[in-house]
Amino acid sequence: MTDQLPHSVRSDARDNRDRILNAAGAVFGEEGLSAPMREVARHAGVGPATLYRHFPTKRALIVETFAEQRRACQAIVRDALADPDPWQGLRSLIERICELHAHSRGFADAFMTAFPETMDFAADRERTLRAVAELARRAQKTGRLRPGFVVDDLVLMLMAHQGLQGATRADRLAASRRFAAYMIDAFRTAPATPAVPEAEAPAPLPPPPRLRLAHPPGTP
Repeated sequence: MTDQLPHSVRSDARDNRDRILNAAGAVFGEEGLSAPMREVARHAGVGPATLYRHFPTKRALIVETFAEQRRACQAIVRDALADPDPWQGLRSLIERICELHAHSRGFADAFMTAFPETMDFAADRERTLRAVAELARRAQKTGRLRPGFVVDDLVLMLMAHQGLQGATRADRLAASRRFAAYMIDAFRTAPATPAVPEAEAPAPLPPPPRLRLAHPPGTP
């Protein structure tokens, strides 16, 4: 019996840790990083002491919760830079980053903000911006990306994209795909220019999502 006790304790601890991470993904994903730790504990069905025993700080919890998304972001950047067509690489990066952010409000918050809790995401953000700068330089040489595009345009785009987070997840993903398509079309050199063939017309937009404006609190 005593030989089995340490194994049982370790198993319970792993189960609690997994429940906390799943709860954090759900809570931060829908409410963003402003969600309190006690809400994560409540969602996981554990006490605050158990939560803080596994994750002493909110930063530690955020980093572990979004580890998979960080790896996905890094893969998106690698794939985009490896694409032999820089315009297609930039398009793919925009589409996939928007989709990644639309899946989780918390990850979008962590990627876009500079609070102490999100310091570990700064390298991902800078890596992405460097990739965009390199892809933009290459794509502008081909004449397919408008000459006035700058890296700050991607930051502006992602800031606007965060405004989609109030919808349900399904509508949010649909809105994200349509938003990304509009932005890609805006970044493209106009087909009428000599550098771009007339046949290269903008791709059809994804279907529009069914969105509704939210009412302020206290209004019907």
